[in-house]
Amino acid sequence: MKSKNKILLFILLTIFFACTKEKKYQYDVNDVTVGQEGGDKTNQKSTTEFISIAYADLFGTNIPQTKLVNLSVAYSSFGDLKVIEERIISNLLNDSSAIIPALPSVSGDTTLFIVNTYKKFFNREPNEFEKHQWMNLIRTNTNVSPVTIYFAMMTSDEYRFY
Repeated sequence: MKSKNKILLFILLTIFFACTKEKKYQYDVNDVTVGQEGGDKTNQKSTTEFISIAYADLFGTNIPQTKLVNLSVAYSSFGDLKVIEERIISNLLNDSSAIIPALPSVSGDTTLFIVNTYKKFFNREPNEFEKHQWMNLIRTNTNVSPVTIYFAMMTSDEYRFY
């Protein structure tokens, strides 16, 4: 009987001390508003605007009417708009008369190339992080060409809005 009482007492004490309420911690965290550069662009370019602006950005002139109509029809008839946008931009970039700068050197004109490219496509200056990331990519990866950079920027969501 004494051993049963000891066992029962041991079990009760174990349960009593084992079951403790979990402590709740409350941290004082400052509210932070996160925004994206160029995030204030709320108006999406129409199909005609997108094609016309892309052509003007690459060729420095207005798009011929017949070419605009042909590209607009192709754009409107395709189901996946992102795919057709990529195809249109790729087609324009591969045209031999497109005005694309030569590969920037890693010494001096890379920053100027990045700033001018942001102004050209996004109508804004790049922030320090964007400059750093592009500089790092251009310096470390020899496969990154101005055509690749132009394609990345022109197919981005920010380019689609104004």
